[in-house]
Amino acid sequence: MEPTSVVDEPKPQPEAGAPPSSPLSDSEASYRRRSAFLTNPRTKIGLILAGLAILTAVFFLWRYLGSYESTDDAQIDGHVNSVSARVSGYVLKLNVEDNQYVEKGTVLVEIDPADYEGAVATARGEYADAQAQAAAAGINVPITNVSTSSQVSGAQAGVSSAQAGIAAAREQFEAAKSQVVQADANNTKAQNDLLRYKQLIDKQEISQQQYDQAVASAQAAAAVLQAARASADALAAQIEQAQNKLQQASADLRTADTAPQTMRVTRARALSAEANADRRKAELGRAELNLGYTQVFAPVSGMVSNRTVEAGQNVQPGQEMMKIIPLDEADLWVTANFKETQLKNIKPGLPVDIVVDANGKTYKGHVDSTAGASGARFSLLPPENATGNYVKVVQRIPVKIVFDKEKDQTKGHDLRPGMSVVPKVWIK
Repeated sequence: MEPTSVVDEPKPQPEAGAPPSSPLSDSEASYRRRSAFLTNPRTKIGLILAGLAILTAVFFLWRYLGSYESTDDAQIDGHVNSVSARVSGYVLKLNVEDNQYVEKGTVLVEIDPADYEGAVATARGEYADAQAQAAAAGINVPITNVSTSSQVSGAQAGVSSAQAGIAAAREQFEAAKSQVVQADANNTKAQNDLLRYKQLIDKQEISQQQYDQAVASAQAAAAVLQAARASADALAAQIEQAQNKLQQASADLRTADTAPQTMRVTRARALSAEANADRRKAELGRAELNLGYTQVFAPVSGMVSNRTVEAGQNVQPGQEMMKIIPLDEADLWVTANFKETQLKNIKPGLPVDIVVDANGKTYKGHVDSTAGASGARFSLLPPENATGNYVKVVQRIPVKIVFDKEKDQTKGHDLRPGMSVVPKVWIK
């Protein structure tokens, strides 16, 4: 519907003979002009359209402001790798300066290796000596095994031989005693015959020849008895000698029976020598490690900072010499301290725009996790709300935001831990 045009009405003419009308004041004229403007249909339509535009802009602005959560209490965090000495010594050379970027494995500091080279040489000699002793002790084990086995066998054979000798000597001794008895009987008969022949010879009833034969027989019988007795005494001595041999063989057997203990002792000595060789080997390895520690390498790639060591300085184990700050985006993240009232819609995985104050660049990231407690809980003196007058304070909870690995993001190590950032977490 097209708006109607306004037609100017003819102004009323003053009657004849009437006095002329007075002119309008400026305020009344301005009021009439505003009234005419506001009552104009075009003006009404324009005002309606302008109001709709303002409402639309306010709506979209409200939607935009409600689509993210942001805070200026945020900064870049990262790993701080402390480099310290592992051995004591005199610093010969310093290869880096503060704020120098180094790659992982770069030699940062060189400590005088002379003392450690000497320690390695000493340890190597001791290890060689221990190896030789272990080899000799190992060779003694089979030798001792064979020797003790032979001793056992020989002792057992000696015992058996002594026992057999005793048995044979006893049998011979019994035979000799029988011979003594027989010889004694023959001697008694011969002596009795000699007495009878003596009586007969005195009466001259027998011949002198018969008497001489009786005397010879008596003397022979006495000699045979004496020989039999001597043989028996010799056999008795052999029995005693055989018993002594048995005792000696038994003692040798008891000594040989200690062969298992001897073998255990020999094996224990061999094991001790091997253990000593292993210990010397460990000492050699430790000496070689200490020699390697005279060169201090960069544990990670990053920027050298807070260097406190100088060439010519004596350092001690555990003494911090410098710090290395990794600057790759994989080693950096953002710690944003959001108010607890902002955490309702912040979830892990939400996209984040990270604006860095130092360079004005915007980086892409996402929410990784939320801290387990508020920042106040990690302070040196955490608040105790149960004491004194309690005033509720909105707490801030640290939220970890990590950078996305995108090709268009800067890889020039232009970010530093501690830089202030403004993250926008898109919750809608």
